[in-house]
Amino acid sequence: MPRTAKVPEMPFIGSLQRDAGPLGLQLVRAIRDAVARGALKPGEPLPSTRALADALGVSRGTVVEAFEQLVAEGVLAAQAGAGTRVAATLAPATPPRRPRNAAELAPASLAFARIASEFSALPQAPFAVSVPAGAAAPNDAWRRLGNRLRASGSAAPSGYGDPQGALPLRVAIADYLRRSRSVQCDASQIVITTGTQQGLFLSCQVLLDRDDAVWVENPAYRGITAILESTGPRERIVRVPVDEEGIDVDAGIALAPHARAAFVTPSHQYPLGMPLGMARRKALLGWAESHRAWVVEDDYDSELRYAGHPFPSLQGLAPDRVVYLGTFSKILYPSLRLGYAVLPDALVDAYIGARILMDRHPPAADQHVLAAYIEEGHLDRHIRRVRGVHAERRACVIDALARHVPPHLAWLQPSDQGMHLVMWLASGIDDRQMVKDAVAAGVALRAVSPLYAQENGPAGLILGFGGFSDQAIDAAASKLGAILRTAGR
Repeated sequence: MPRTAKVPEMPFIGSLQRDAGPLGLQLVRAIRDAVARGALKPGEPLPSTRALADALGVSRGTVVEAFEQLVAEGVLAAQAGAGTRVAATLAPATPPRRPRNAAELAPASLAFARIASEFSALPQAPFAVSVPAGAAAPNDAWRRLGNRLRASGSAAPSGYGDPQGALPLRVAIADYLRRSRSVQCDASQIVITTGTQQGLFLSCQVLLDRDDAVWVENPAYRGITAILESTGPRERIVRVPVDEEGIDVDAGIALAPHARAAFVTPSHQYPLGMPLGMARRKALLGWAESHRAWVVEDDYDSELRYAGHPFPSLQGLAPDRVVYLGTFSKILYPSLRLGYAVLPDALVDAYIGARILMDRHPPAADQHVLAAYIEEGHLDRHIRRVRGVHAERRACVIDALARHVPPHLAWLQPSDQGMHLVMWLASGIDDRQMVKDAVAAGVALRAVSPLYAQENGPAGLILGFGGFSDQAIDAAASKLGAILRTAGR
């Protein structure tokens, strides 16, 4: 069936004024101006003369005369049987843009604008983080389940959903977390989120008053520090140092013993990669219990471990004091935008209320597909496959870097989990400039130093090892080595 051209409604014409001169001339001016401003594009069809005359309340002859005048000027083009269009030969309009005036923006607006620039997407090239490998993408089972559930109606669009999330998915997640992460919960304690980022935002909204002190790792995921900076004074953010055992709890107690909450990545510290040692886990939970504080456990990629067994979750050790956040972005694909928060009973209603004010409820269709994907065993098989694929990609990246990057200029931080590596840079090399030079050369990187307090940490690079071929990784490592040699001079 041939596609029908979209005919503009032409609201810019408005109503013609009978006391403001000839109606046909008013119509000519309105259409001519619309073409000049870009409201009508070259080649775009116009309504029929009869339809436009009816809409404007004028005679058809008035519209015909206006169209004929504009055809004669070359603004419009008429063809028998094809109606009247804006002349395709006209150059596209480029109306001048009003320059942005920062003085008109509130400080909060400027802060959000900065965050937008920090989180701009990297090109889909090595070494972008969280790019699913082709072999690790969800297989045909996902598509078949989606088709089946939409046909049955359970995953078809309907009315408003449960702000807590679809019950079948919450039941499936509770069982999955019990088996895989030793999480103690049932479906009533789970709120479905649109990924970990929303879980972090909800946690800041629910757990903290504006001036409450809060522990954050140093370095830390920029997503949490940006939230805290945008929702309260920076002074409340207590940056607690990290060493080879993870967050230094004694240092946190010395800095702010009465903090209201601690945001941690205990399974795989972001970005450095070490797990939180068992002694530190007990110390952290002991502090939280004695001070009636909350621990927010961001367990963003614990499924992707390549050696040994992961520590059990913090939540399983203290379910009444820990908010456990997880996501399916890393093991399925980021655009799915489905995660979860496992909550102490006392917090469930507060999280649901905050969620309602944010976006009412998560999209329903994919929740039902994901629930079936978990229940029928596809997720467990998928994770095993993903772990193998990413282990191969990780080994390929490490090998390529060893061949192309001079060891006196850069070296890798030990890590056996996740979808990224940290590469430290020699003294005198600016990681921010390295990122700019690499992106210009077609290599995608993130800098480490901005993730520290005052954005003043040691220079390093975050390298992902997702869905890229051996050849692409080798070429990117070669470019990175060349850029490093130039910077090292």
